[in-house]
Formats: sequence, C-alpha cells, structure tokens
Amino acid sequence: MGTGACLAVLLPRGYVSAYLLCLILSVLYSVPPFRLKAVAGVDWIINMWGFGTLTPYAGWSATGLPVGAVGRLVLLGFCPLFAGLYPLTQIYQIEDDARRGDRTLAVVLGIRGSLTVGLLGAVAAFVLFGMAAARMGWSSDEWWRWLVLGLAAIGWGCVFLPWLWRHQSMNHQQHQRGMYRALFAWALTDVAVVLAWAT
Repeated sequence: MGTGACLAVLLPRGYVSAYLLCLILSVLYSVPPFRLKAVAGVDWIINMWGFGTLTPYAGWSATGLPVGAVGRLVLLGFCPLFAGLYPLTQIYQIEDDARRGDRTLAVVLGIRGSLTVGLLGAVAAFVLFGMAAARMGWSSDEWWRWLVLGLAAIGWGCVFLPWLWRHQSMNHQQHQRGMYRALFAWALTDVAVVLAWAT
C-alpha cells in the first residue's frame, strides 16, 4: 500500500486524496489493535464509504475530468449499494465470527436482518441512479440507458428475492453461493453504470 501511495502522486490530486484515505481506513479496518472489522456498524460505515464511494471516485478522479452534480449522485449511489452488499458477504461466516467473538454487522443483524438491510441498500442505490439519470435529462431516444440500468436492478432482485424466501432452510454453502451471486450483481451494476453514463 505504501508503494501504491508513492505511485499515486503521479495522478490527479483527487485520486491521491482518495487513495490515502482508503489506505487509512483499510488499516483501521484490518490491523490490530484497531481491527474495526469486528465492530458492528463501524465495519459497515468504513466499507460503504471506502469501497462504496471512495473507490469509484478514485477511478473517476484519475481521469482528471470534473465529477459534476450528476457524477456526485452516481458516486453517492454506490455508497448504499455497498452498504447493502457488505452484510451479504458476512452471512455465511456468521457462526465462525460469533465463535471468535467478532460482532460483525451480520452477527448483530442475523440472516434476515442482513438481507433486509441489503435489499434496502440496493433500492436506495437505484433511486440515486434514477435521480442522476433524470438530472442528466436522458431523452426518449436514449431508452437503452434506462434499459441497462433496469437490467442491473433486476439482477439485484434475482439475488434478494429467492434468498429472502429460502434463507431459513439454506445451509452454509448455499449462503456462500448467494454472496457470489451478489458480487456478480455488483459487477453487472458497474458495467451498466459505465454503459449508461460513459457512452
């Protein structure tokens, strides 16, 4: 990470600031004596802002282009999206984390609570994406932009609805597969956002 910080100075100032802030957050998250990944709520905030918003902001700022009002809404949308994704990555580890005494967000919320937070986060994200699209003033000829955004939203629905319906009867491996489906939906959303706004 130190090497990356040295190389970051070759890029625009916004990238350097985001990189250094993410470096600090990652140390606080993972390294004893802080290890905030074991503190429910704090782990969530670090990830929703660090990975959720600062990481895509760093990518944007590396181009040197101004973010603008629409860009800020798009970047802000990734904050609740990762807030929704994060507890899903912990569900299959709930038993192990509880045994170690780690009070992760998923341990505190339980499986259904984690899925509910995840669903609400995804809904909030797509509301913000929709607001960004409306502010951009997409014309009727640009219906395909709404389509790719809608397909990404459907992808999240395909993750959450079956998982919520079946979570009580699912085993450890099935919850882990649910997490991988959520990661695929995240990647699909990344592609949809790039296609909708950068083309």
